[in-house]
Amino acid sequence: MQKKPFTVADYLLTRLKQLDVTEVFQIPGDYVKHFTQTLEHFDGVTAIGAMNELDAAYAADAYGRTRGLAAVSLQFGVSTFSALNAIAGAYVERSPVVVITATPGSDDRQMTKMYDVLFHHSTGNLNADQQVYEQVTVAAITLSTAAGAPEKIDQLLIAAITHKRPVYIACYEEVWGEVCTPPLGKALQPEVLKSDPLALEAAVAQAWKQIIAAKHPMIFAGVEILRHGLSDLLQEIIDASGFLYTTTTLGKSVLTEKGDKFIGTYSDAASIKSVINEVDQADCFLTLGTILTDDYLWFVQNKYATMVLADTAQVRAGYYTYKNVTMKDFMEALLVLFKKTKGYPHTTIAPPQPKYPEPWISNSDPDWDDKPDVITYNRFFQHSMQFLQKQNMLKDIVMTFGVSSALYVATNAYGLHRNSFISSAAWQVIGYETGAACGAQLGSGKRAWTIAGDGGFMMMCQSLSTLARNKLNAVIFVMSNQVYAIEQVYVNLNSFKPGPAHKFDTFDLLPEWDYPALAKAYGAAGFRVTTIAELNDVLGKIKNITDKPVLVQVVIPEKDLPEQMRRLGEEG
Repeated sequence: MQKKPFTVADYLLTRLKQLDVTEVFQIPGDYVKHFTQTLEHFDGVTAIGAMNELDAAYAADAYGRTRGLAAVSLQFGVSTFSALNAIAGAYVERSPVVVITATPGSDDRQMTKMYDVLFHHSTGNLNADQQVYEQVTVAAITLSTAAGAPEKIDQLLIAAITHKRPVYIACYEEVWGEVCTPPLGKALQPEVLKSDPLALEAAVAQAWKQIIAAKHPMIFAGVEILRHGLSDLLQEIIDASGFLYTTTTLGKSVLTEKGDKFIGTYSDAASIKSVINEVDQADCFLTLGTILTDDYLWFVQNKYATMVLADTAQVRAGYYTYKNVTMKDFMEALLVLFKKTKGYPHTTIAPPQPKYPEPWISNSDPDWDDKPDVITYNRFFQHSMQFLQKQNMLKDIVMTFGVSSALYVATNAYGLHRNSFISSAAWQVIGYETGAACGAQLGSGKRAWTIAGDGGFMMMCQSLSTLARNKLNAVIFVMSNQVYAIEQVYVNLNSFKPGPAHKFDTFDLLPEWDYPALAKAYGAAGFRVTTIAELNDVLGKIKNITDKPVLVQVVIPEKDLPEQMRRLGEEG
């Protein structure tokens, strides 16, 4: 039997496999057929067929966050443009995804020149895909020939794993099937970025002055620490300094949440009261790897001068900024100083974490105090978190969230394991959580535990079919109140007051779906719970479901307003 020639598609897949990418999410297409046909039979990399482009790209994003690199194969134009929203989120939130596609080939392009033919899926500008993706990637290339392909593919992948952000590669249609030399050497490595020595020295000196002058310093950790593999270094700094630490919502679970230095996640007014108090009292913030969005306007406006900030863009100490200083070098230099300094560090102990049923019971909507069996946002987390803790399941799950009221309530959770809280907390897209479930589970090897709202799930319900198709036992809870509740909070908070005089805006009202019937249609297990007793019963049942996804409709009152969201709405 004649040996199949090694092609450009084989080269990319070999490099991906070396980087531990063992699944590639895909949408089929004629232009990209040479790649997808190679993928279908490639040893060690599995094609994960998705139901639509956002489904595939959200899954790839979550896979990249848990595995360190991901790939998604898309058709030209109609697929790449549909997936753009997801890749933009991956760019903002630092998830390395390789976007793979193909354009009309050399013969098609000649036809365009000769006869002015508009090829399908094209805007008329055959470079439009790359031009658009250049805005949300750190590298974007289109290969018109196999010549030089290995070097260009290597450079592209190195950019992705160095900067932890998406990259884009297209080939002329025929190029994916052209002969190529196999990779030489082992797996690619990230580029080692080094600091300017003088800039590093100046940044550390200024930062140290600010740190040792503080009476109540604190570490504020963000997601870039996790993405760049600096969690262990962060733990060393916490141990050596004795500082308390908190995280952003996006950076939640940058470390396993335990010990006497973690005060809880800081999510502005949605935070637990003790967390808000500690942040308010702190007079120096060693802010590492954080993405400071407008969720943190109060913090930036009130604590800017007290910040010593290091991220992948710069280092800043108070009002002094330093370019060409890497976050890793800066952290390592500070660690040396913390270890050298005797009699310092601070030895503050974090306030004790609230114990069940806190923090949920005090944050539950008081309008339902006289109906203790009604499920509210906070009561859902109260009972589901207790279940996970009692069953020792926190180590075995990865939570996914889009932007919703549930996201901000969930930030109060404590005890999550490292990299087990995946959210669209910066890009803030509704529906991310359901599409992300597949990639989060495949990438981490843990069971996806997803909490969505009606609106988010309705946008991405077909992802349930992808989960069923791949026999993944992810659990999707839909907090079902038939409204875009988080949108209404910022539109008109008074709408949540009792009585018919206070109504939601029509554009925030959603249709009623039969979720258990939908689950059955997609091949998933389906449940509907309306009381605390029913919720606890279903939690026990889903633990033992292993071969299919689970959809749980959690019926909550339309006007349930968790106190976390009330505080955010009043602040906004």
